[in-house]
Amino acid sequence: MATVAELRDKLRRPLSAELASGCQNRVVAGGVEKLLASPLGNPFPKVRETLSGYAALEHEAREAAVRAALALLTDEPPRAAPRRAARAAVPVAAPGERLPPDAGVAQLDTGPGGARKLQTLGLHLLRDVLHAYPHRHEDRRALPDLSQVEEGQKVTVEGRVVTKSRRSPKPGMLILEVTLETPTGGRVKATWFNQPWVEKQLREGARLVLTGRVKKFGRSVQLGVEHLETVDGAQDSLSTGRIVGVYDAKDGISQEFLRRAAHRALQAVPLDDYLPAHWRQKYGVTDLGDALWGIHFPGDEHHLQRASHRLRFDEYLFLELRMLLQGEDAVLQGKRFQARGDDVHTFEQALPFRFTNAQRRVLLEITDDMRSERQMARLVQGDVGSGKTAVAACALYLAVRDGYQGALMAPTEILARQHYNNLVGYLGPLDVRVGLLIGAMTPRTKLDMQTRIAQGDVDVVVGTQALIQENVQFDHLGLAVIDEEHRFGVQQRRKLLAGRPDVLVMSATPIPRSLALTAYGDLELSVIDELPPGRTPIETKLIQDNFRPQAYGFVMRQIREGRQAFVVTSLIDENENLELLAATQLADDLKTILPEARIDLLHGKMSAAEKDHVMGRFRAHEFDVLVSTTVIEVGVDVPNATVMVIENAERFGLAQLHQLRGRVGRGSAQSYCVLIAGEHSKKTRQRLKIIEGSTDGFVIAEADLKLRGPGELRGTRQSGIPDLRLADLANDTQIIEQARELAKHILAHDPRLEHPRLQYLRSELQNRSQSVAFREVI
Repeated sequence: MATVAELRDKLRRPLSAELASGCQNRVVAGGVEKLLASPLGNPFPKVRETLSGYAALEHEAREAAVRAALALLTDEPPRAAPRRAARAAVPVAAPGERLPPDAGVAQLDTGPGGARKLQTLGLHLLRDVLHAYPHRHEDRRALPDLSQVEEGQKVTVEGRVVTKSRRSPKPGMLILEVTLETPTGGRVKATWFNQPWVEKQLREGARLVLTGRVKKFGRSVQLGVEHLETVDGAQDSLSTGRIVGVYDAKDGISQEFLRRAAHRALQAVPLDDYLPAHWRQKYGVTDLGDALWGIHFPGDEHHLQRASHRLRFDEYLFLELRMLLQGEDAVLQGKRFQARGDDVHTFEQALPFRFTNAQRRVLLEITDDMRSERQMARLVQGDVGSGKTAVAACALYLAVRDGYQGALMAPTEILARQHYNNLVGYLGPLDVRVGLLIGAMTPRTKLDMQTRIAQGDVDVVVGTQALIQENVQFDHLGLAVIDEEHRFGVQQRRKLLAGRPDVLVMSATPIPRSLALTAYGDLELSVIDELPPGRTPIETKLIQDNFRPQAYGFVMRQIREGRQAFVVTSLIDENENLELLAATQLADDLKTILPEARIDLLHGKMSAAEKDHVMGRFRAHEFDVLVSTTVIEVGVDVPNATVMVIENAERFGLAQLHQLRGRVGRGSAQSYCVLIAGEHSKKTRQRLKIIEGSTDGFVIAEADLKLRGPGELRGTRQSGIPDLRLADLANDTQIIEQARELAKHILAHDPRLEHPRLQYLRSELQNRSQSVAFREVI
């Protein structure tokens, strides 16, 4: 017979779990009062009295009652008795025994073969089980009245099998049918077609939860089953009578099993919180125990909402910590510039235009960073034509005025040459010496430039990856500007930053703020959200492919007026499996469609020198139409080009279409973009209408994020950004900003997370970090 101490221990454990779960009265099968009504509660009449009427109490009163009950159970619990080795190769924890989160799943009592099932899902530790969140939730607190359901309605019903049958109306067809009796006494017939593996679960008396579409025949209801769950009748169901999580699973692993495993893991693992209470209070997040119980077994919608909020906050917090530590930008000292306002004024006076208010605001943020002792690490976002290069040129001028060198690294030689020409125009009148270093140079010319850079005879160097070669040595590099940084690898950037210059990253790819804060977590964010006055908006027209002749008739009229056109397609060569117009074939076809036009071709398989040659000829108006792949997406500037035709526009993302459209409208003439859709579905038309109706890159990028997801911006795989399980980047901007603020605060005060109070946080960060290399960082 169990001793009083053992009974006290058995009672303390579920009550502690009830407190950790937010006092939802869901931890104990049948509720807390049912637990105390059992023999377990007999020796503790004061505890029973304290928790009397528990189910009817409000949340705060429940919490107070549980705490009072636990205070009455003050004795230290005895050690769990050792289990005999013959039971299992790996000891299984006794019911109620506490286990560390890093314990293997074999120690969790999940029944025969349970550990193997969890491991096939990649769940090897108890922490894996705790953080394998449901991918959706269903409200099964009140299942529908079968007399009220409508034809075609998707419903979930629970009941016991009273009859079953199988029949084969014709060879190759198997129909399984059961009649299910619901708890209210109603009956529903459920049907499976050609699913023989289901039959063994359909024994008479079995308790099932079925989801499917309703078919009505008079008063009878039939269900075409889409989803089947079996419920262990010997236990309180975790699959009905509550808001239920639905997990990612494989054949042979039931939802009931996964819920039971999560429930037992939550009861077994001490849910110690790595966020101190004052941080939780400041950012309005619940405690970890409440969040984990709430994501797996929410008591109501509010519980699920606050659980999701806390766990999303954690995902972003650890992402920001990881990126700040990987970039090491949080602790680096940089150059300290004077960055005088008079020098900014001098630079602006040398321009043929005046800065916009947005450019002035961003320049103020940049100059504040440059004056600081901390290394500047800032991302400047701006739509096509917003004036990012002029802002970067001003920052480079400020660095040169203080005796430093500057560097601008571009992803392609085409773009590097264009930046070089622009910087010569901006900085040349101010006696700043600008040089170019690209791979296409002759060895002699390249060596001469490298020598001038090393001797300090060049103030600002523009180049490609040639800037990060081992034989390139700067005399005194103070500011590095990196254009379209997501096109470079992280290691490539670090080579340029070896001397700890201030860093300014530019991107003409409009990125929603939420995504920028995650993809560029180690950078501060500035946005130039205003276009210079006088720019004529590009007119955009969406047409179906049967109107292609009219589109190219318009192109020909523009050519006769002395203008030029881009025509973009997504493939280089023909592919029989895709109904796309390949660039090579399209260029040949256009020679027939546009017999008066001079046509040439540009694509990614060309060498850098070949691309430069073609673009140089196009810019010099040696031909009229450039047929290209997306190699011209970023940065190419041909002011005389007024038409952009995009074939099979449905094959591109909205943000990419906007970037392509930005290749025209660079001059003073009205420009046009024609989107030719090869697919005519309503969904495709609705998506492309967003581009047709808006020229705001950030509005389009937000829409693209909601439609397509975050994608692979900034080479996220090589940057170590993990999958975000619960994150909703389209709507989580405020949570991301709060998490980023806390991450920066933590690292500002403890850059290596060495303080004892951050032990749990550091441990959790290491556990969430996927790469061995990163673990070595901290």
